Amino acid sequence: MDNLKRVIVDFKKLTPEVLKLLVEKYPDGYDDLNVISFYNVKGERIEAVEVLTEDTKYLVKISEKLEVTMANYDEDDYEDFDDDDPNAIPDIPIDDVED
Repeated sequence: MDNLKRVIVDFKKLTPEVLKLLVEKYPDGYDDLNVISFYNVKGERIEAVEVLTEDTKYLVKISEKLEVTMANYDEDDYEDFDDDDPNAIPDIPIDDVED
């Protein structure tokens, strides 16, 4: 399991496959116990949640857009897209995110 490829994913690069994995792993959303914190090469603190495939460990950066997208997930919305298409997930304007 330590031989997994490691990929950090920002919301802009989120694919239907990774979004589906997130929703399956965290059906009620994630909490503080699920969050991994680390510093990137620029010294910036990053918070992410982890999902795994057979060969890859994804660390998906946490954001308001991610939370809203996970909460409103419907697999049918992505049936016309490839699983690895980062253009399938629409970018949510932050103004559309309700508190």
